[in-house]
Amino acid sequence: MTRRRTVPRTRKPLAAALGAALAVPLLAAAPAAATAGQGSDAGQVTVTALKFTVRAGGRSCAIDADLYRPAGADRAHPAPAVLTTNGFGGNKADGSTAGTAKAFAARGYVALAYSGLGFGKSGCLISLDDPDLDGRAASRLLDFLAGTRAADDGTRVDFVTKDRPGDPRVGMIGGSYGGAVQLATAAVDHRVDALVPMITWNDLSYALDPNNVADRKVPGAFKWQWSNGFYLIGESQPITLPNLDPSRWGTLGCTHFVPDACTTMGLLNSGRYPAAPTAAMLRYARGVSPVSYLDRVQAPTLLIQGQTDSLFNLNEATATYNTLKENGTPAKMIWQSWGHSGGQAPGELNLAQGNLETSYTGQRILAWFDRYLRKQKHTDTGPAFAYYRDWQSGYGEASKVPTLSQKVYLSGDGKLVDNRAEVARGSRTYTNWLVPTSHSESSLAGTVGLPDPAPYDTPGTYLGWDTEPLKAPVDVVGSAKATLQVSSPEARRTQNSGDAADKLVLFAKLYDVAPDGTKTLVRRLVAPVRVPDVTRPFTVTLPGIAHRYEAGHHIEFAIAASDDAYLGNKGVKPVTVVSAPGSTGTLQLPVVNGRLK
Repeated sequence: MTRRRTVPRTRKPLAAALGAALAVPLLAAAPAAATAGQGSDAGQVTVTALKFTVRAGGRSCAIDADLYRPAGADRAHPAPAVLTTNGFGGNKADGSTAGTAKAFAARGYVALAYSGLGFGKSGCLISLDDPDLDGRAASRLLDFLAGTRAADDGTRVDFVTKDRPGDPRVGMIGGSYGGAVQLATAAVDHRVDALVPMITWNDLSYALDPNNVADRKVPGAFKWQWSNGFYLIGESQPITLPNLDPSRWGTLGCTHFVPDACTTMGLLNSGRYPAAPTAAMLRYARGVSPVSYLDRVQAPTLLIQGQTDSLFNLNEATATYNTLKENGTPAKMIWQSWGHSGGQAPGELNLAQGNLETSYTGQRILAWFDRYLRKQKHTDTGPAFAYYRDWQSGYGEASKVPTLSQKVYLSGDGKLVDNRAEVARGSRTYTNWLVPTSHSESSLAGTVGLPDPAPYDTPGTYLGWDTEPLKAPVDVVGSAKATLQVSSPEARRTQNSGDAADKLVLFAKLYDVAPDGTKTLVRRLVAPVRVPDVTRPFTVTLPGIAHRYEAGHHIEFAIAASDDAYLGNKGVKPVTVVSAPGSTGTLQLPVVNGRLK
């Protein structure tokens, strides 16, 4: 009888639930047309299970993969290939990974789906899509598709299109953890011809410990719910007995991750940021992230990011997009409706429905691969930038990401005014409690069967500034930016202690306020801020949005003392904001339609 290593009873249900929650609608399942099975009946996709032994981090381990061979693909009729892997906690057989492989095999591509390092039946430790580990492991799979290496059982392929000997025509697609690995692979192996990373990160130090000020040398506010959810999933990965794979085991207290990942989690959970360990943490988190190696990525990249995503928000994809464009790498970007926090809209890409050809995003993906894998040079791959509009049918399209176009001022009477001379002189104060007093979202609520409460702020622990009722609809597309000056004597006293955790933390956000006073936190997004120096002004970049404020509504900009999805202030730190006609804070918005007044 096969025995399995068990997860402690208190952790196993939560780990399973978190795994389901974190998978979100990541290319959910296979379309009905993508028939797959053993054998080679006419019209069928043939699936062959394979193993590949690779070296990663000084360890030798096997990668578990499935090869999907489309009907008609042979040496005389080769086809381009698509490589795909799982999101965090998944494997080659889950709905997103297998569904993607089946979908593209049904459309004539050779597809290779594999379980990422440390997941499913693949060996080695979980290494957070490190290009030197996960990227080079994927590169060995490109060798197989090129016909220059065999699988462990001797299987070789000679039916993948090649641009030259040893260089297969191959693209990559996948979401979240299966998104960043594409950029990691392309950075170490320039044989990759096209990438479609979906809802993934640019910088893990920002994603897990975000600070939205311009000076990112200072750590942010720990996103404890998301981060610990992923950590629990990783540490709860099952290992089959009796064939225990030693490459999957780390050390006591760090079972399945590379040591630096566990060290990072330990520091974040401690709530302390001493200078030397914090600098090391930031170097590691950024070192395994695209932000540190995008200059080596040459493959044309179609970035797809979700508007409903508090884990990897739209700013992550925008940062990657801007860097690729600056480096001369062909890149385009789509902001779809759904992400890690939900938001699936009717008609959006969903491979469970087989709607590649009928969804906007699916059509764009097919065109991208037609252009760069099938080399149909006249294929229109669409505009540089597109965004889902929940207020209007279809997508908005633009030649570039909208820029900041309208400015308002934070008045002392709590208003947002568009003329500095209209700023009322005054000061307003809030304070934090020793427990969180504001709520944006809970990434864990659904996993334990509880509804997620509507966002709220407790009076006295936040400040808000509102526009007058809008005379016509206003469409905001992009990342707003606020420049603030606050006063906090307690934070000033502690901010130079040598522990960055002693600096002031606050949370900036945008509300849509209806005529009846009902407030909606746009996509439940907040901008955590750890203020580098409360004696100086600082600039905050808010998460990107695509949102219509209807006529009669107010735009409210708020700063709050806390948020229960994050670790916040150490100690009580009252904050005062002073406004005067000659000196006041500002809010800039990327408005693409309408006027604020």
